[in-house]
Amino acid sequence: MPVPHTRRSLAPDLARGFMLLFIALVNARFFLTHDDTVRDLGDRLLILVQLVLVDGRAIPLFSLLFGYGAVWIARRVTEAGGGRVHVRTVLRRRGLWLLLFGLVHGVLLLPVDILGAYGLALLLFTGFLRARDRTLLWSAGAFAVLSLTLNVLLSVSEAVGEGDTAISGGSEVSAAVPSLVEPGFVAACIERFQEWTLYTPVTLLFVVMPPLLLGMWAGRRRVLERPEEYRRPLVITAAVGLGVAVIAGLPDGLVSAGLLPTPDPVVEVLLWIAHDAAGWAGGPGWAALITLLALRLNTGGPTDRPLVTAITAVGERSMSCYLFQAVIFTLVFAPYGLGWGATASVSTAALVAVGTWGTTVVAAFLCHRAGLRGPAEALLRRLVYSGVHLSGPARETDPSGPH
Repeated sequence: MPVPHTRRSLAPDLARGFMLLFIALVNARFFLTHDDTVRDLGDRLLILVQLVLVDGRAIPLFSLLFGYGAVWIARRVTEAGGGRVHVRTVLRRRGLWLLLFGLVHGVLLLPVDILGAYGLALLLFTGFLRARDRTLLWSAGAFAVLSLTLNVLLSVSEAVGEGDTAISGGSEVSAAVPSLVEPGFVAACIERFQEWTLYTPVTLLFVVMPPLLLGMWAGRRRVLERPEEYRRPLVITAAVGLGVAVIAGLPDGLVSAGLLPTPDPVVEVLLWIAHDAAGWAGGPGWAALITLLALRLNTGGPTDRPLVTAITAVGERSMSCYLFQAVIFTLVFAPYGLGWGATASVSTAALVAVGTWGTTVVAAFLCHRAGLRGPAEALLRRLVYSGVHLSGPARETDPSGPH
């Protein structure tokens, strides 16, 4: 049976459900493999808004929630009578299966996969759950500085060495991914395997770790479960985080949208790096804003608002919905599908993304009404907890999805 809503916090599921719309927008545009994606002012404005508020902001939010969820799972295992060995076993088994889920997803559908990065994080960095608060925060900062330094050095060196116009804000990154233009499915799978093995550790180290460690820190304080106790810090985080994301992302957004002249390659790369680095502020900013919204909604109960219930149901089934998105995008955009990736505009890609997300909202709501888990979540639970004997309710309350 699904986790009762009285035993789940609204904020994490609402955030995951809403942010899957952002994931859909990013991934749908990633499938575009041609140069003529911007055709009118509407396309330019869409790129601007997406680069400022969406791109590079959703994954940090999901990573924060994943770190938060790891603490939550550890707490539930402990409350169910498990010790440190049980906690480590559950989390590392979860990590191993997420890594394998990500491998299948990355090879068959989308090489820029987040499940594998999360699985790798649990396998390599579960020890951070026992670290002191100061260690968590300093480590998050160290990962961010290391990532930013390497990003600057590698990107600027490449821009200077080649003299080519740098890819800005990820708007044309798909053109450099061979698997997206491979006409045959089998050949594309071979390409995607190679791409996945590269992108997964890079995504972990360059994107995931700073917000994941911050999420562990927040999980210890149950910030998302007890937002009324943290209202002022949440307001500050929302204002500062989203403010930084907008200000730092605006120059790159204006250039990518063609609303400002293209600067020289080194400057363009620096604008892109500033945009992506600001995502580490934008992710927590979105998390804080949605948590404040959840706090307000909780006064009337989520069941009084069908749309909130439906989006929350998506968050509870986030991994199933995430995988469903990849299936639809592959069928619509891949050369061995409808082939829209070679012809569609950014507006068309956005419509496909919104339509796909809307479909998951309806499907998740129906599953919620029927008392059904997401299929991917149900399978993951069976695999993770098989043979793990606990006296309490940890299995029933294990949070859903790749958070």
